[in-house]
Amino acid sequence: MPPAPRRKKGEGQWALGYFTPLNPNEQFKKDDDGLNVRQRVLGVYSQRGFDAIDPQDLRGRLRWWGLYTQRRPGIPGGQTAVLEPHELDDEYFMLRVRVDGGQLSLAQLRAIADVSTAYGRDTADVTDRQNIQMHWIRIEDVPAIWERLEAVGLTTEEACGDTPRVILGSPVAGVASDEILDGTPAVDAIKSRYVGDKAFSNLPRKFKTAISGSPRQDVAHEVNDISFVGVVHPEHGPGFDVWVGGGLSTNPRIAERLGAWVPIEEVPEVWAGVVSIFRDYGYRRLRNRARLKFLMADWGAEKFRQVLEDEYLGRKLVDGPAPAPPPPHQRDHIGVHQQRDGNYYVGAAPRTGRVSGPILSRIADLAESVGSDRVRLTPQQHLLVLDVPLEQVEPTVAALEALDLQARPSVFRRGTMACTGLEYCKLAIVETKGRASLLMDELERRLPTFDQPLSVHLNGCPNSCARIQTADIGLKGMVVQGPDGEHEDGFQVHLGGGLGVHAGFGRKLRGLKVSAAELPDYIERVARRFDEQREDDEAFAAWVARAEEADLR
Repeated sequence: MPPAPRRKKGEGQWALGYFTPLNPNEQFKKDDDGLNVRQRVLGVYSQRGFDAIDPQDLRGRLRWWGLYTQRRPGIPGGQTAVLEPHELDDEYFMLRVRVDGGQLSLAQLRAIADVSTAYGRDTADVTDRQNIQMHWIRIEDVPAIWERLEAVGLTTEEACGDTPRVILGSPVAGVASDEILDGTPAVDAIKSRYVGDKAFSNLPRKFKTAISGSPRQDVAHEVNDISFVGVVHPEHGPGFDVWVGGGLSTNPRIAERLGAWVPIEEVPEVWAGVVSIFRDYGYRRLRNRARLKFLMADWGAEKFRQVLEDEYLGRKLVDGPAPAPPPPHQRDHIGVHQQRDGNYYVGAAPRTGRVSGPILSRIADLAESVGSDRVRLTPQQHLLVLDVPLEQVEPTVAALEALDLQARPSVFRRGTMACTGLEYCKLAIVETKGRASLLMDELERRLPTFDQPLSVHLNGCPNSCARIQTADIGLKGMVVQGPDGEHEDGFQVHLGGGLGVHAGFGRKLRGLKVSAAELPDYIERVARRFDEQREDDEAFAAWVARAEEADLR
């Protein structure tokens, strides 16, 4: 008699009855909701200190309130994967502040600046998720930090963890003259209704959202779990096209359109339906398959939309058109641009998003001096000052540049992005921020007339926090063997990735690894070949697709 067919192992999907925790992360979330750790921080850990923190809280639930232990200084990248978590942990934290939609008032900007200076050794980084990250935070100081931030309407709640993370929004929402519609009401509604809601505080993994009504499609909607992209329906007018299932890291995937048009007032309901599908049907058995993109890959857009409509919305969505292609090349907002009200916004590029408490404070003073109360952060690690009168534009540009925030940057300053890297991150293998800063300076010196859009993204590990697969030149940190046989910092190279009309992931050439010391030579070489061989306005990614392999090495 033939053996009975083996029952397929469950993926940990709650909707199919698999409620037994299948890995340590699912177990600690079942033991206690991550949001509950706030009371232990206030009542126990901040009073007794770092050593009193329960290990499950330390490396788990504290993330629900934006806190990660940072890397202990002096540990080389080659030891990242071999040391135990407690050996990598420093007694200080990275603190991530949610800035949903990238929108900050001056009171909020000053609160972040104050926290950075008083508690974070002046550290502050603008991330490509429109957050602000600070370092050197002591657990004893967290209650005071929360009090300062929450007094101005900011929070660290669900800034990390298996939760709905910060919502990306167009940095020029509500002010751009070419905007299809302002997505801010939807961002605000989702945040007020659902951030901190325990119905969504135990997801299989993190969940990333983007909402933009800009025709520039300026929030990297192709690589988020859910995105709402501005579009005009021929019958119903301005609304949003829904994209689901994008993501990067070690298994990158471009999101898919559901083919549905959603008016702005229905965005929160549709968003909650998609998050609920992820919560109920997401793969909880293995962490490396727990992102929504894996479920979307298995189901496809048609089934996903059907489940959304039948099981969660109880109604059909309106079919809708795809958004028009965005303008070529730059999707950011660097430079001087007129607003719909006749004022101007000025977009400036820090060095890979790195600023500081004093710099943020001076930006707030600058904005106030020209009559503005609004600063915006961007998904490209840049920042904008809004509402600048015409007569104050040039003084504002000059004042920003005096802070090393370039409103008319070189292509290398404008297009270089870097993750946190070895300096603070326990997952990193190589240093990134400082290296990226030196790299852009060297490329500016060597290629002073190079003027073609070129993005160079550096990541300290395979997780792609700096979106390396969608960069013109993406650099994934790794340990390589130097000419003398010794191990040294290096990068695997991805070439020709991009978002927009030709969204796709960079080309990896077999064996193409570059040591950190060789990076300036390598990028100079490739940039020169591109400049010599390009046809008219050909983009770097298009050139890479047709270039001879020898020209890419």
